[in-house]
Amino acid sequence: MWRLKPLRHKASGSANNLEEFKHKRREFEKALRQARRDKQLISKRLLQSVDVEEKEKGDSIETGSTPLSPEQVREMIRGVQSGGEEKAAHLASLRKALRNPESQLTFIKSETSMHMLIGQLSSHNAQCQLEAARCLHELSHSTHPSVGQACLPAGPYLLTYLSSQSTKLTELCLYTLGNLCPDSAVVREKLLAQGIVSALANCIHNQRYNLVVVEAVGFTLSQLLQAKDTNEKIIPAVMASGIVPHVISALTPDPEFGYGPATECTWCLHYLVSSNSDNSMLIAQGALSQCSAVLITLGSAVAQGNLEGGIELLIWPLLRCLGNLLVSGGDVKPEDTRLLAALCVFSQVYLHPHPALSRESLWALNNLTAGSSGFCSGLLLLNMVPILIRFLSFSKGINSMALRVLGNIAHHGTEYCVGLTQAGLLTTLCATLKMAEPEVVTLSLEVLYMLVSSCPQVVEEFMRLNGVPLLEAILYNSEGEQRVRAAYLLDHHFPSFSEVESFSS
Repeated sequence: MWRLKPLRHKASGSANNLEEFKHKRREFEKALRQARRDKQLISKRLLQSVDVEEKEKGDSIETGSTPLSPEQVREMIRGVQSGGEEKAAHLASLRKALRNPESQLTFIKSETSMHMLIGQLSSHNAQCQLEAARCLHELSHSTHPSVGQACLPAGPYLLTYLSSQSTKLTELCLYTLGNLCPDSAVVREKLLAQGIVSALANCIHNQRYNLVVVEAVGFTLSQLLQAKDTNEKIIPAVMASGIVPHVISALTPDPEFGYGPATECTWCLHYLVSSNSDNSMLIAQGALSQCSAVLITLGSAVAQGNLEGGIELLIWPLLRCLGNLLVSGGDVKPEDTRLLAALCVFSQVYLHPHPALSRESLWALNNLTAGSSGFCSGLLLLNMVPILIRFLSFSKGINSMALRVLGNIAHHGTEYCVGLTQAGLLTTLCATLKMAEPEVVTLSLEVLYMLVSSCPQVVEEFMRLNGVPLLEAILYNSEGEQRVRAAYLLDHHFPSFSEVESFSS
């Protein structure tokens, strides 16, 4: 009668509960964006490596705290233009001054400012070229949209230098482009017309073993893929560019370099997956198998207590990719129980430090077990059901996700339901039926229906636990779907008990 289904991380469902779904998803996405913002995964990125270099040399690190006047800006421009051997030093001073937001606006208003910077960027002096790129990078970090638009004439040079032999210059250009992408539709349109997608594809192809560059490409591409018009213009260009196989191959973290490149590329894959209803091409290119393999490896690491280095920041987008690819029709074959173990480990370990990540793990587990008797059997055989039952006492959507997974198991019939009952599920359902969360009560009724429909022993056990009065309380105190389901259970599975109670009252 009732069937729990896999859930997708984008709008789906019937019209009746669409608004409720949208509200819950907005709240969830708000929490996720905040978590990502705290770790600077979605915001603009300002490279600090040049400050480290200067500090090691003993140079002073100026912050640009005092705004420049228009005359001071013109004087600095003249210093660069007539600097001779001191030209790079003048550019370095300008770069430090451009850390002040007011100075940035004053600079772009000067008629010759961008012309001078682009001239130095295209010069044959490598040090001046690098310092000019650093100045543009400081400007790209501005939150003022006019600054980003002022940088657009430098776009072709920034894209050209993605094939530079200098890792420093390539990295600077990538992060500068990545910072410019979210500024406005005008900036994105221009960069797309200038060939940013093909330039990124060529860059990651040529530099696939340079993880510094791979991480920067991942950042820039993820910024581009988050645009509102991504489905119409950006996604088709990215899918046709040949960049996707390189993104997928970068999902495996390097033990020495860290999780940065894999994290950035996994978010890119997530944006691609969640923007497509048909992900068959991504699945054919190995996206699902790669996500599964990396999650298994990370699950083993987390189980051994390895929680350092931002490992949770990689687990998060991997879970989202896995869950949405499963909804798209992808199958994990063979049904590897190591993936089950990894998801259970994540849901337990991050329950208190990152409850939203624990819920995300259970969401992926729900999609993995929906319709899969093999994975449901695995949960029973590996004795993971008691873990799921313990989650029913937690809120913030964790209990409802755990109920969905338990419902997936119960759906497969008598043997599975007996296993759930033996693990103590009925006792816990008596507690969740009393909860104030409507979704939890509704899901509890769904799971209970499947359990009591499986065999008479389950009905007797539920009566022994004094569960029927709970159903009657829901019948008389609830409305809508909950009341209908409680009535159905009472009429079809506890009619005699209900009649006695009604007569005696």
